[in-house]
Amino acid sequence: MKKIVLTLLLVSFIACEKEPSLQKYFVEKTESTDFISIDMSTSMLNIKPEVLSLEQQEALKSFKKMNVLAFKLTEKNKTKFDGEQTKVKEILKDEKYQELMKFGSGKEGAAVYFVGKDDAIEEFVLYGSKDENGFAVVRVLGDKMNPEDFMTLLSALQKSDIDREQLKPLEGIFK
Repeated sequence: MKKIVLTLLLVSFIACEKEPSLQKYFVEKTESTDFISIDMSTSMLNIKPEVLSLEQQEALKSFKKMNVLAFKLTEKNKTKFDGEQTKVKEILKDEKYQELMKFGSGKEGAAVYFVGKDDAIEEFVLYGSKDENGFAVVRVLGDKMNPEDFMTLLSALQKSDIDREQLKPLEGIFK
């Protein structure tokens, strides 16, 4: 009986692993020289609570971390660009990623997606691309966030004292 249960668990684990997800994509691409990866926790944002409104403080409490993965286009990796961009777009077509808004068109644009329910969002995903520079995917992970929290968090980030050196690798992606 134990062998059957163990076998079923193993088979279900393997079956689940085959589905593409942004988390798996991030893990796979983190070590690639074509990608730039940055992980940021709330402590790295260096936001002093006293400079935030109560609304901004509450929004910040729902935020856990942010993962950034950017493909910086160069002469050497032009052939990989379309393939990697297609992979990300395919992952974002999954029904668990609900589109919140989209802007831009043609060779550049951006979109915001979320995972979860309107009043209990677990993850916001920002995807932006510019054909001559590359693309970036930002995962904003949190606990019971909502779209208003996300917008409030963005306004709170303007009051952060982020070490700009940490973001230096992203320069040139979206000029």
